[in-house]
Amino acid sequence: MSAIVIAVLVLATASSGAFFKPGAWYQSLRRPSWTPPNWMFPVVWTILYIAIGISGWLVWQAEAMGLAMALWLLQLVLNGAWSWLFFGRHRMDLAFIDICLLLAAIGAYIAAASMVSPLAALLFLPYAAWVITAAALNRAVWRLNPV
Repeated sequence: MSAIVIAVLVLATASSGAFFKPGAWYQSLRRPSWTPPNWMFPVVWTILYIAIGISGWLVWQAEAMGLAMALWLLQLVLNGAWSWLFFGRHRMDLAFIDICLLLAAIGAYIAAASMVSPLAALLFLPYAAWVITAAALNRAVWRLNPV
């Protein structure tokens, strides 16, 4: 897998946020006081997607298609699905399940990647921290806006 393929996969995943935007529905929801400002999301996600791509490339260079790379691909699928579930389908419950699975995949990836590329694993730590925050926000918004 080339760096171009990895970049395309990361960009495709990132584009889910462009296709399924927060919009008026999200703006109408009650959100906790600790919700990050709207401008922060694209800034943080841009940095994280760059780190995700570099991490995937490092693992690919170290072991090609092994467990860590399979987990890297899995977390991309779960990452992309979240925007569709939360913003596209307005299913905060399913989005919360998805983000919990995403966090588990990220943790498993960090463990597997640390065996083949410690730097690749380190690059995922900020991602894990942000996803923990996003999961807490998903849960709080869901709780504040029962269906």
